[in-house]
Amino acid sequence: MAAPKKEFVIKSVGPDHFTVPIPAVTETPLMKQYYQLKQQHPGAVLLFRVGDFYETFGEDAVTASRILDITLTKRGAGSSSEVALAGFPHHSLDNYLPKLVRAGQRVAICDQLENPKEAKGLVKRGITELITPGVSMHDNVLERRSNNYLAAIHFGKTEAGISFLDISTGEFLAAQGTLDYLGKLLQNFSPAEILFCKKSRGEFEQTFGPDYCTYALDEWVFGADYAHDILTRHFRTTSLKGFGVDNLKEGVIAAGCIMHYLAETKHTDIQHIASLGRLEEDKYVWLDRFTVRNLELVHAQHPGGVPLIDVLDQTLTPMGARLLRKWIVLPLKEVSQIQRRLDTVAALVADEELLADLTQHLRQINDLERLISKVAVRRVNPRELLQLARALEAVAPMRERLAASGVKALVKLADQLNPCATLRQEIFAKIKPDAPILTNQGGVLHGGIDTELDELRALAFSGKDYLLQLQMREQRNTGISSLKVAYNRVFGYYLEVTNSHKDKVPAEWIRKQTLVNAERYVTEELKTYEEKILNAEEKLFVIEQRIYNDLVLAALDFVPQIQQNARAIGVMDCLASFALTARQQRYVQPVVNDGTVLDIRAGRHPVIERQLPPGESYIPNDICLDQNDQQIVVITGPNMAGKSALLRQTALIVLLAQIGSFVPADAATVGIIDKIFTRVGASDNLSKGESTFMVEMTETASILNNLSDRSLVLMDEIGRGTSTYDGISIAWAIVEHLHNNPKAKAKTLFATHYHELNQLADDCPRVRNYNVAVKEADGRILFLRKLQPGGSEHSFGIHVARLAGMPTSVVLRANEIMHHLEVERASAGAEDSVPTEFDDVLAGLPAEKAPTPTPNSLTHSVTHSPKPRATAAVATAPRAQLSIFEPSDPALERIRELLQHLDVNTLTPIEALMKLNELKLTLGKD
Repeated sequence: MAAPKKEFVIKSVGPDHFTVPIPAVTETPLMKQYYQLKQQHPGAVLLFRVGDFYETFGEDAVTASRILDITLTKRGAGSSSEVALAGFPHHSLDNYLPKLVRAGQRVAICDQLENPKEAKGLVKRGITELITPGVSMHDNVLERRSNNYLAAIHFGKTEAGISFLDISTGEFLAAQGTLDYLGKLLQNFSPAEILFCKKSRGEFEQTFGPDYCTYALDEWVFGADYAHDILTRHFRTTSLKGFGVDNLKEGVIAAGCIMHYLAETKHTDIQHIASLGRLEEDKYVWLDRFTVRNLELVHAQHPGGVPLIDVLDQTLTPMGARLLRKWIVLPLKEVSQIQRRLDTVAALVADEELLADLTQHLRQINDLERLISKVAVRRVNPRELLQLARALEAVAPMRERLAASGVKALVKLADQLNPCATLRQEIFAKIKPDAPILTNQGGVLHGGIDTELDELRALAFSGKDYLLQLQMREQRNTGISSLKVAYNRVFGYYLEVTNSHKDKVPAEWIRKQTLVNAERYVTEELKTYEEKILNAEEKLFVIEQRIYNDLVLAALDFVPQIQQNARAIGVMDCLASFALTARQQRYVQPVVNDGTVLDIRAGRHPVIERQLPPGESYIPNDICLDQNDQQIVVITGPNMAGKSALLRQTALIVLLAQIGSFVPADAATVGIIDKIFTRVGASDNLSKGESTFMVEMTETASILNNLSDRSLVLMDEIGRGTSTYDGISIAWAIVEHLHNNPKAKAKTLFATHYHELNQLADDCPRVRNYNVAVKEADGRILFLRKLQPGGSEHSFGIHVARLAGMPTSVVLRANEIMHHLEVERASAGAEDSVPTEFDDVLAGLPAEKAPTPTPNSLTHSVTHSPKPRATAAVATAPRAQLSIFEPSDPALERIRELLQHLDVNTLTPIEALMKLNELKLTLGKD
């Protein structure tokens, strides 16, 4: 009986300790080698190259078979070394690898480091790459039009640091700030993988949730000195002052963590990571994670939804598409930068010919950014080098066209473009237009580049003529007309003779194989020729590989210039996209200034108007907000009237203006907004045990605690998740807080069903009432979707229920109840005041313990407001419970008794009809 396998714990870089079995003495040398390599990265799926296959063993095999849907079998079945096995052909790596990575797996690729034919004993193997969700250069793993970020977070004592790296483009960023700011960045950048310290796992999950793909590193990696050292060594500098991040201690630590992780994952050729940028919080508009979600900027909240980026993105290059995503979630606050973008878009809109020329050039440009990154890491194939050269070929005429445009911003972009003519010419001169993807198959380079290469090609590939001559000669010499020369991988070249002619075979021929109808032979001449050809092929592959590698090394010198080209082309692509959208959708240039007025004339929702059926036009609306006269607009109106769309379109128009785009309106003046807050929609957070109302209050609290004087606040149906009294009280107090806040006169749109809030305009001078118009006729309503001054007194909820297909009986009964409540409300309105739940609590407390309400408190009861007018308005809510039966009516009492003694489960249809008739007779009806 074989000795049992021992187990030991490996402490490695990773979230946990892993247990890896030590091979028993009966293990084969191959499996011993496998376990030794597995111990280097125990948390990763190890793809172990064996001949023409990548194999996985043990738990890795179980995981791989499940994710890849490949057969799970056993190696050494029935023996003491039996182990689970699953594998796939090595040439299918590009098909299977993305599936593993997208499933959240870390994948270690183990390759053969020597030619098996030349190996003495066991082939030498080693891990050549560790691929994780956040660290990949493979096209099938990456999305062309979005970045693939690896993030690292360091929790400091007072602030936290964060860093982002897209290794496929070389973009490297660092930032520092509050945990709220980091949460905003995480949502905006959507990293594929996040690194943090092992001891910070609980803090990370509590703050940002468990939904991210994460990996934990040892505590020593997060040292300030270590981070500074690893970054300066990479950038070959003595300090980080040149990058503007030297005062971001926590951010630098996070950036150092990323560089350490690259080394751990075997990514050492990273010279394309040439700088470390700083994400400055004060430079961009604050969009918290609730706002990015509610406005659906880059992702739709619901299946089938359309985010803003889908209707705005007409970019033609991957660089432009990736840049546009960043622009949308990071709107600018500096007027001069915004104006430069707007002026450039205006010039492109005005010059249709210039716009058409630029778009034509952009269509010819491939992903320069990722292509040159592949050059930097020495993983670029011949076809990708040709794509790089063709993209550079389109840069030259584009540069000339931009320079001749006369537009200042475009001329500046032209100056940043470098056609890299030398590199382009060298690539075209050396690589064949139909070159294969792999360099070890030959046929990559043009002829005439290297004399020895040409001679070897002549020897290796002109063999058909030589073999044909040999075949004809032997046919004449032997008289065997059916003799032929052929080749297979087992025997090499051979002469085949049918059995009817084998008596004519010369004695010096050597028999190699006997078939049913023929014999196969070899000669000294054939063996000598075969040896020459095989040697020639091996030599020419080596020479081709050397020349190709020299070409890649030459391209390395152009990495900075091509990265600069990619950045300039990305900017130009985004601005051209804005211009195309403006021309097609009738957008206008907004006026952006440092004022405090937001004035939108005939504004439209950029997404909804694109989704309307043909022939139906979007109803535009005006919105004007300022800090002196109309700071807060309270909007009432029925459901489906368009209140939420109006709120969202206002925010989207502001956002479009501040990213430098034209806007869907007849005219717009936008005084710089520094923060956009939204509280719209309703959802539970069941994973954290939070109700709809709790989520609503949490988001609202975040808004009220982060207001600034230039904020734009959009609130929709605040307080609807609780009782009517509580909801009105909270909504009232929020509006008062926004109006009376001495530090921030935030411009606010407040949509509500609480018509009582219309009374606020009488007491708050900067509050104005508006409603979304509807037209009522014959018991039905028509939504006009037009904003007009004044408050609304009706919600038309029952009409909306009818439109939604609610059963008629329910709609009629709801209508009865509504009229009953209106009568109750009218009678209650004659009273001076109606006590609320808050009054009942106060009544039960001694005078000295009763709290004194403050105007800015969320729990402030409106009935205790210092404004008597408001008290009367809210206190008209009905107190009585609606009763179905009136006890004073004897007939109804009789019906109650009949129903109470009725067993509906035993009634036949006939008995039910008879009972129904009895009830009618009790009421005195025929």
